[in-house]
Amino acid sequence: MTYASAGNARRTASLAALLILTVGVSGCNKLKARDLLNKGVVAFKAGKSDDAIEDFKRATELDPSLTTAHLYLATAYASLYIPGAPSAENKARGDQAIKVFKEILDTDSNNLSAIDGIGSLVYQMAGTPTYDQKGFEESKTYHQRHIQIKPDDPEPYYWIGVIDWNEAYHANLEMRLDYNKNNIKKQVHEDQPLPPAVRAEYAAKYGPLVDEGITDLQKAISVKPDYDDAMAYLSLLYRRKADMVDSMDERASLEKQANDLLDKIKEIKQKRQDLQQQLS
Repeated sequence: MTYASAGNARRTASLAALLILTVGVSGCNKLKARDLLNKGVVAFKAGKSDDAIEDFKRATELDPSLTTAHLYLATAYASLYIPGAPSAENKARGDQAIKVFKEILDTDSNNLSAIDGIGSLVYQMAGTPTYDQKGFEESKTYHQRHIQIKPDDPEPYYWIGVIDWNEAYHANLEMRLDYNKNNIKKQVHEDQPLPPAVRAEYAAKYGPLVDEGITDLQKAISVKPDYDDAMAYLSLLYRRKADMVDSMDERASLEKQANDLLDKIKEIKQKRQDLQQQLS
Protein backbone atom coordinates (compact mmCIF):
# COMPACT_ATOMS: atom_id res chain seq x y z
CA MET A 1 0.00 0.00 0.00
CA THR A 2 1.35 3.44 -0.97
CA TYR A 3 1.57 6.35 1.47
CA ALA A 4 -1.25 8.14 -0.37
CA SER A 5 -3.45 5.04 -0.25
CA ALA A 6 -2.79 4.64 3.46
CA GLY A 7 -3.71 8.27 4.02
CA ASN A 8 -6.96 7.88 2.12
CA ALA A 9 -7.80 4.79 4.13
CA ARG A 10 -7.21 6.63 7.40
CA ARG A 11 -9.38 9.56 6.28
CA THR A 12 -12.16 7.19 5.22
CA ALA A 13 -11.97 5.39 8.55
CA SER A 14 -12.06 8.70 10.43
CA LEU A 15 -15.07 9.92 8.47
CA ALA A 16 -16.85 6.63 9.08
CA ALA A 17 -16.14 6.85 12.80
CA LEU A 18 -17.38 10.46 12.88
CA LEU A 19 -20.53 9.46 11.03
CA ILE A 20 -21.20 6.63 13.46
CA LEU A 21 -20.61 8.96 16.39
CA THR A 22 -22.92 11.62 14.90
CA VAL A 23 -25.68 9.09 14.22
CA GLY A 24 -25.24 7.71 17.72
CA VAL A 25 -25.51 11.16 19.33
CA SER A 26 -28.50 12.02 17.16
CA GLY A 27 -30.23 8.79 18.13
CA CYS A 28 -29.46 9.41 21.78
CA ASN A 29 -30.87 12.94 21.55
CA LYS A 30 -34.05 11.65 19.96
CA LEU A 31 -34.53 9.17 22.81
CA LYS A 32 -33.90 11.89 25.40
CA ALA A 33 -36.34 14.17 23.60
CA ARG A 34 -39.07 11.55 23.75
CA ASP A 35 -38.40 10.94 27.42
CA LEU A 36 -38.69 14.68 28.08
CA LEU A 37 -41.88 14.81 26.01
CA ASN A 38 -43.44 12.07 28.11
CA LYS A 39 -42.26 13.76 31.31
CA GLY A 40 -43.73 17.05 30.13
CA VAL A 41 -47.08 15.45 29.29
CA VAL A 42 -47.30 14.04 32.82
CA ALA A 43 -46.50 17.46 34.29
CA PHE A 44 -48.97 19.21 31.97
CA LYS A 45 -51.80 16.85 32.88
CA ALA A 46 -50.99 17.43 36.54
CA GLY A 47 -51.47 21.16 36.02
CA LYS A 48 -47.77 21.98 36.26
CA SER A 49 -47.62 24.04 33.08
CA ASP A 50 -44.34 25.84 33.88
CA ASP A 51 -42.52 22.55 34.48
CA ALA A 52 -44.08 21.06 31.36
CA ILE A 53 -42.93 24.02 29.25
CA GLU A 54 -39.31 23.50 30.28
CA ASP A 55 -39.51 19.80 29.39
CA PHE A 56 -41.14 20.51 26.04
CA LYS A 57 -38.62 23.24 25.21
CA ARG A 58 -35.71 20.92 25.94
CA ALA A 59 -37.33 18.17 23.88
CA THR A 60 -37.67 20.46 20.86
CA GLU A 61 -34.03 21.51 21.21
CA LEU A 62 -32.83 17.90 21.29
CA ASP A 63 -35.07 16.83 18.42
CA PRO A 64 -36.38 19.75 16.29
CA SER A 65 -38.30 17.26 14.12
CA LEU A 66 -40.45 16.10 17.05
CA THR A 67 -43.65 17.92 16.05
CA THR A 68 -45.62 16.56 19.00
CA ALA A 69 -43.25 18.32 21.41
CA HIS A 70 -43.74 21.60 19.56
CA LEU A 71 -47.51 21.19 19.69
CA TYR A 72 -47.46 20.47 23.41
CA LEU A 73 -45.15 23.44 23.98
CA ALA A 74 -47.53 25.78 22.16
CA THR A 75 -50.52 24.27 23.96
CA ALA A 76 -48.82 24.71 27.34
CA TYR A 77 -48.14 28.38 26.59
CA ALA A 78 -51.75 28.79 25.47
CA SER A 79 -53.02 27.20 28.67
CA LEU A 80 -51.36 29.98 30.67
CA TYR A 81 -53.04 32.70 28.63
CA ILE A 82 -56.02 34.25 30.45
CA PRO A 83 -58.57 35.85 28.06
CA GLY A 84 -59.18 39.44 29.02
CA ALA A 85 -56.25 39.84 31.40
CA PRO A 86 -54.54 43.08 30.30
CA SER A 87 -51.02 42.45 31.62
CA ALA A 88 -48.04 42.44 29.25
CA GLU A 89 -46.99 39.08 30.70
CA ASN A 90 -50.33 37.53 29.81
CA LYS A 91 -50.21 38.86 26.25
CA ALA A 92 -46.65 37.55 25.92
CA ARG A 93 -47.89 34.04 26.77
CA GLY A 94 -50.46 34.20 24.01
CA ASP A 95 -47.92 35.60 21.55
CA GLN A 96 -45.41 32.88 22.47
CA ALA A 97 -47.98 30.15 21.85
CA ILE A 98 -48.84 31.65 18.46
CA LYS A 99 -45.13 31.89 17.60
CA VAL A 100 -44.57 28.18 18.27
CA PHE A 101 -47.71 27.21 16.34
CA LYS A 102 -46.45 29.25 13.37
CA GLU A 103 -43.05 27.56 13.57
CA ILE A 104 -44.85 24.23 13.19
CA LEU A 105 -46.63 25.55 10.08
CA ASP A 106 -43.27 26.57 8.63
CA THR A 107 -42.40 22.87 8.32
CA ASP A 108 -45.90 21.38 8.14
CA SER A 109 -48.25 23.88 6.47
CA ASN A 110 -51.27 21.55 6.76
CA ASN A 111 -51.00 20.84 10.48
CA LEU A 112 -54.60 21.34 11.60
CA SER A 113 -53.74 21.41 15.29
CA ALA A 114 -51.44 24.39 14.74
CA ILE A 115 -53.91 26.09 12.40
CA ASP A 116 -56.76 25.69 14.89
CA GLY A 117 -54.52 26.71 17.78
CA ILE A 118 -53.66 30.02 16.14
CA GLY A 119 -57.24 30.64 15.08
CA SER A 120 -58.50 30.09 18.62
CA LEU A 121 -55.84 32.20 20.35
CA VAL A 122 -56.07 35.11 17.94
CA TYR A 123 -59.85 35.10 18.42
CA GLN A 124 -59.50 35.19 22.21
CA MET A 125 -56.93 37.97 22.08
CA ALA A 126 -59.06 40.02 19.68
CA GLY A 127 -62.13 39.96 21.89
CA THR A 128 -60.66 41.21 25.15
CA PRO A 129 -59.62 43.40 26.86
CA THR A 130 -60.34 45.67 23.85
CA TYR A 131 -62.24 44.88 20.67
CA ASP A 132 -59.90 44.27 17.71
CA GLN A 133 -61.62 43.76 14.36
CA LYS A 134 -58.34 43.02 12.57
CA GLY A 135 -57.71 40.24 15.06
CA PHE A 136 -61.10 38.69 14.33
CA GLU A 137 -60.42 38.84 10.61
CA GLU A 138 -57.01 37.23 11.08
CA SER A 139 -58.58 34.46 13.15
CA LYS A 140 -61.09 33.84 10.37
CA THR A 141 -58.31 33.26 7.83
CA TYR A 142 -57.07 30.28 9.85
CA HIS A 143 -60.53 28.71 10.02
CA GLN A 144 -60.85 29.21 6.27
CA ARG A 145 -57.46 27.54 5.89
CA HIS A 146 -58.79 24.55 7.87
CA ILE A 147 -61.76 24.33 5.49
CA GLN A 148 -59.44 24.26 2.48
CA ILE A 149 -57.63 21.28 3.95
CA LYS A 150 -60.58 19.42 5.45
CA PRO A 151 -63.90 20.85 4.19
CA ASP A 152 -66.14 18.33 5.95
CA ASP A 153 -65.24 19.43 9.49
CA PRO A 154 -68.09 21.46 11.04
CA GLU A 155 -66.04 23.42 13.59
CA PRO A 156 -64.30 25.94 11.28
CA TYR A 157 -67.66 26.88 9.73
CA TYR A 158 -68.99 27.43 13.25
CA TRP A 159 -66.10 29.71 14.17
CA ILE A 160 -66.47 31.80 11.04
CA GLY A 161 -70.13 32.28 11.95
CA VAL A 162 -69.18 33.27 15.50
CA ILE A 163 -66.63 35.80 14.23
CA ASP A 164 -69.08 37.27 11.74
CA TRP A 165 -71.70 37.64 14.47
CA ASN A 166 -69.20 39.34 16.78
CA GLU A 167 -68.33 41.92 14.16
CA ALA A 168 -71.95 42.52 13.12
CA TYR A 169 -73.16 42.76 16.72
CA HIS A 170 -70.40 45.14 17.76
CA ALA A 171 -71.14 47.39 14.78
CA ASN A 172 -74.86 47.28 15.55
CA LEU A 173 -74.25 48.45 19.11
CA GLU A 174 -71.93 51.24 17.98
CA MET A 175 -74.40 52.50 15.39
CA ARG A 176 -77.25 52.50 17.91
CA LEU A 177 -75.10 54.37 20.44
CA ASP A 178 -74.12 56.98 17.87
CA TYR A 179 -77.74 57.46 16.83
CA ASN A 180 -78.96 57.72 20.42
CA LYS A 181 -76.30 60.31 21.26
CA ASN A 182 -77.62 62.51 18.47
CA ASN A 183 -81.30 61.80 19.16
CA ILE A 184 -81.76 62.17 22.90
CA LYS A 185 -85.55 62.41 22.69
CA LYS A 186 -85.91 59.54 20.21
CA GLN A 187 -83.88 56.66 21.63
CA VAL A 188 -83.71 53.30 19.85
CA HIS A 189 -83.41 50.29 22.14
CA GLU A 190 -81.62 47.07 21.23
CA ASP A 191 -84.85 45.16 20.60
CA GLN A 192 -86.26 47.84 18.29
CA PRO A 193 -85.69 48.17 14.53
CA LEU A 194 -82.97 50.52 13.39
CA PRO A 195 -84.07 53.85 11.93
CA PRO A 196 -84.21 53.75 8.10
CA ALA A 197 -80.99 55.70 7.44
CA VAL A 198 -79.02 53.72 10.01
CA ARG A 199 -80.52 50.46 8.74
CA ALA A 200 -79.45 51.18 5.17
CA GLU A 201 -75.89 51.94 6.29
CA TYR A 202 -75.76 48.83 8.46
CA ALA A 203 -77.02 46.61 5.63
CA ALA A 204 -74.55 48.08 3.15
CA LYS A 205 -71.54 47.62 5.42
CA TYR A 206 -72.35 44.36 7.18
CA GLY A 207 -74.90 42.57 5.00
CA PRO A 208 -72.30 40.42 3.21
CA LEU A 209 -70.68 39.52 6.54
CA VAL A 210 -74.01 38.43 8.07
CA ASP A 211 -74.88 36.42 4.95
CA GLU A 212 -71.48 34.71 5.10
CA GLY A 213 -71.99 33.83 8.77
CA ILE A 214 -75.47 32.44 8.12
CA THR A 215 -74.19 30.31 5.23
CA ASP A 216 -71.28 28.92 7.25
CA LEU A 217 -73.39 28.11 10.31
CA GLN A 218 -75.96 26.39 8.11
CA LYS A 219 -73.10 24.34 6.65
CA ALA A 220 -71.89 23.40 10.14
CA ILE A 221 -75.40 22.24 11.08
CA SER A 222 -75.80 20.28 7.85
CA VAL A 223 -72.63 18.36 8.70
CA LYS A 224 -73.55 18.01 12.39
CA PRO A 225 -77.36 18.14 12.75
CA ASP A 226 -77.35 18.36 16.57
CA TYR A 227 -74.82 21.23 16.65
CA ASP A 228 -76.72 23.34 19.17
CA ASP A 229 -73.93 25.90 19.61
CA ALA A 230 -74.03 26.61 15.87
CA MET A 231 -77.80 26.92 16.06
CA ALA A 232 -77.48 29.48 18.87
CA TYR A 233 -75.25 31.73 16.78
CA LEU A 234 -77.38 31.19 13.69
CA SER A 235 -80.33 32.45 15.74
CA LEU A 236 -78.34 35.52 16.70
CA LEU A 237 -77.34 36.19 13.10
CA TYR A 238 -80.96 35.96 11.95
CA ARG A 239 -81.65 38.78 14.41
CA ARG A 240 -78.84 40.84 12.92
CA LYS A 241 -80.27 40.11 9.48
CA ALA A 242 -83.65 41.29 10.74
CA ASP A 243 -82.08 44.67 11.49
CA MET A 244 -81.18 45.05 7.81
CA VAL A 245 -84.56 44.55 6.13
CA ASP A 246 -87.15 47.24 5.39
CA SER A 247 -90.23 45.02 5.40
CA MET A 248 -91.76 44.38 8.83
CA ASP A 249 -93.09 41.05 7.51
CA GLU A 250 -89.58 40.00 6.51
CA ARG A 251 -88.28 41.13 9.88
CA ALA A 252 -90.96 39.08 11.64
CA SER A 253 -90.07 36.04 9.50
CA LEU A 254 -86.39 36.29 10.41
CA GLU A 255 -87.21 36.70 14.10
CA LYS A 256 -89.44 33.62 13.89
CA GLN A 257 -86.56 31.61 12.39
CA ALA A 258 -84.39 32.80 15.26
CA ASN A 259 -86.98 31.75 17.85
CA ASP A 260 -87.59 28.39 16.15
CA LEU A 261 -83.88 27.66 16.46
CA LEU A 262 -84.00 28.37 20.20
CA ASP A 263 -86.86 25.85 20.50
CA LYS A 264 -84.79 23.34 18.52
CA ILE A 265 -81.84 23.87 20.88
CA LYS A 266 -84.08 23.13 23.88
CA GLU A 267 -85.21 19.87 22.25
CA ILE A 268 -81.63 18.79 21.55
CA LYS A 269 -80.49 19.59 25.09
CA GLN A 270 -83.46 17.72 26.56
CA LYS A 271 -82.81 14.64 24.42
CA ARG A 272 -79.15 14.75 25.41
CA GLN A 273 -80.08 14.98 29.08
CA ASP A 274 -82.60 12.12 28.79
CA LEU A 275 -79.97 9.93 27.12
CA GLN A 276 -77.42 10.66 29.84
CA GLN A 277 -79.95 9.71 32.51
CA GLN A 278 -80.73 6.46 30.71
CA LEU A 279 -77.05 5.58 30.54
CA SER A 280 -76.32 6.47 34.16
